[in-house]
Amino acid sequence: MTTANWDFVGSTAREHQGLRAPSKLLWLTEYRSIWEFGFALTAAPLLMTAPRGDGHPVLVLPGFLVSDISTTMLRNYLNLLGYDAYGWELGRNYGGIKKNREGIRKRLQEIVAKTGKKATVIGWSLGGVYARDLAVAMPEAVRSVITLGSPFSRNPNASNISDVYEAVSGEAEWEGASQIPHEFDAIAGDLKVPSTSIFSKVDGIVNWRTSMLRTNERTENVEILGASHIGLGVNAPVLWAVADRLAQPEGTFAPFKRNGPFALAYAR
Repeated sequence: MTTANWDFVGSTAREHQGLRAPSKLLWLTEYRSIWEFGFALTAAPLLMTAPRGDGHPVLVLPGFLVSDISTTMLRNYLNLLGYDAYGWELGRNYGGIKKNREGIRKRLQEIVAKTGKKATVIGWSLGGVYARDLAVAMPEAVRSVITLGSPFSRNPNASNISDVYEAVSGEAEWEGASQIPHEFDAIAGDLKVPSTSIFSKVDGIVNWRTSMLRTNERTENVEILGASHIGLGVNAPVLWAVADRLAQPEGTFAPFKRNGPFALAYAR
């Protein structure tokens, strides 16, 4: 990372140390994900009118404590649009950035070797942290990165499940968060590939500010109004936005345009 990039992620880490987890009341409203799933099913005809890309491979990484089952709808949708979507095939995600690195990198290598093409990596929640870590280590194999409600700007106190994460994974969330610089800062820094962060300000699991990227010529943040954290992977406006981002020609990047059948769901 460059000195300027270290300065940015360092200042961001310091700023995020004071963030708190979303309120418990907001956490309880995560049940709205059931409605989001149902709406996506009824909106299927509209979703199938999304922009089409070149059918390149897409690796989808699940969130904490869930498996590839949780990303079935997203992967099926991408397959219907002509993409070659893959799960991570590493079972349930019990957390641990360092301990999962080898398995995820091997999975990406298998996909690239099989298809002969770079893959876009989509990560939901903790999966997005893995996705960005993967892009830092293997930019030659990653076409772009899309994260869904991912808390990649490290802060051990800005999540409602920090204690659970630490207990289950055996890895303190953003271990050494007060240490600046830190190896995990690269995850929040500028990647060598296009990157889109999709998030919701009413996320009941993680503080949305930890999902914000510094925007540049190949980076953007897309806010989905009213979306839950648990529902991001089955939310119709999210699915449309993902399809739109995947349709960009390789090596190019243009900011997301808030239009289409779900235009009102995107904050300006």
